[in-house]
Amino acid sequence: MARTLLLKNADILVTMDGGRREIENGGLFAVNGLITAVGPSHELPETADKVIDACGQIVLPGFVNTHHHLNQTLTRNLPAAQNNNLFPWLQAHYRIWARTNPDASRASALVGLAELALSGCTTVFDHSYLFQSGNKVDYQIEAARDLGVRFHASRGSMSLGESKGGLPPDSCVEDEDDILKDSVRVIDRYHDASLGAMTRIVVAPCSPFSVSEDLLRESARLARDKGVMLHTHLCETLDEERYTLERFGKRPVEWMEGLDWTGPDVWYAHAIHVDDDEIRVFSATGCGAAHCPCSNMRLASGIAPVKKYMAAGVKVGLGVDGSASNDGSNMLSEVRQAMLLARLNLGLTPPDAHEHASLPPSHPLRAGEWMTAREALELATLGGAAVLGRDDIGSLEPGKCADFFTLDLNTIEFAGGLHDPVAAVVFCSPKGAKTTVINGRVVVDDGRIVTLDIDEVVAEHNRLSLELAAGV
Repeated sequence: MARTLLLKNADILVTMDGGRREIENGGLFAVNGLITAVGPSHELPETADKVIDACGQIVLPGFVNTHHHLNQTLTRNLPAAQNNNLFPWLQAHYRIWARTNPDASRASALVGLAELALSGCTTVFDHSYLFQSGNKVDYQIEAARDLGVRFHASRGSMSLGESKGGLPPDSCVEDEDDILKDSVRVIDRYHDASLGAMTRIVVAPCSPFSVSEDLLRESARLARDKGVMLHTHLCETLDEERYTLERFGKRPVEWMEGLDWTGPDVWYAHAIHVDDDEIRVFSATGCGAAHCPCSNMRLASGIAPVKKYMAAGVKVGLGVDGSASNDGSNMLSEVRQAMLLARLNLGLTPPDAHEHASLPPSHPLRAGEWMTAREALELATLGGAAVLGRDDIGSLEPGKCADFFTLDLNTIEFAGGLHDPVAAVVFCSPKGAKTTVINGRVVVDDGRIVTLDIDEVVAEHNRLSLELAAGV
């Protein structure tokens, strides 16, 4: 039997369609999780199985999070890692993460996914790469299904321990044959390539300093044989750049090119420390980038050249990154930080950087250098969909998934900012979604998770978090 959904009377509905329509008194109609009509409310059917009256609200396509580590919600705000850059920050966490058991893995995934849904996120990619103490990617997939979030899960990996020149302790890495065998198992069991798929699998070795060249090559070969995407961290810090230069005599991008790790099926987390030639490589080969502004600031990693990527036609999406390097899983916050960090970078541009750089930043000839609020929203929606290789999410139009969220415009955060409600979503820092719908199903209603008892999950999560850090 068909399952229908009607959203009506939205003050503004932001479509992100080809015409970037922003429809007043807008609405949409969906059947079995797919949108069949979008337009003014009076043009839509009058009834449905589920009716959402969005009067006084703005509606946006669901945000797409292109990089996360859900298990890290267990180690937020760890005192030993509060004031470290990437390598010592990782070393403060590795052994704690290795103690993540199935119960802790499920609880942490539910917490992170719920927090994302509360901030308007409907599709999540998670990069898990440390599987000890009985932890498997299966537990995160099950959590996403129980909560109702569209989920791209990675069977990530670390295989290069300290004794072989890697960063992680030997006790935290896996045998490469076991990694590849389990990757095949996970893909065969869970990957769904169909339109509107709720679960997809990604092959995702962790980083240049935690896996071997052989594993990177074999992972690329496996992913292409199975028709799934590839992901890893790259160019996140200057420490990583020094690592590949000293070990392989190459900068990270050139090194990855030689290992068959470029193409439209590849995206990199962070991609901060790149030059113009490397940006051209990304553009020419179709590689994407997951921009994680909060984490990059938290770890003092640097500022990704997002506006340069956009100008070059590189696919860019946003990611909140792990909750231990962001300490939050809030996509509304990430969108705002993406805009602000790009503007900070504009203010740091040297006067000899290009022909107009000596002019004031607000000069008309430099207008294209500014990250606008709508551009930031596009990164979080269409940009993320492109990075994940999906053409069925990211906008609200017929044939796309019924993934969207609403914000109440009558809250204190929007007071005085309704001259441009769409831009206010970014400038005015709203705290959370009123309603989040994923695949035509309400997951957040009136600002609360409704698909499971999240208060009970949080209580268990806090207990497991303290036990994990204490080594219990």
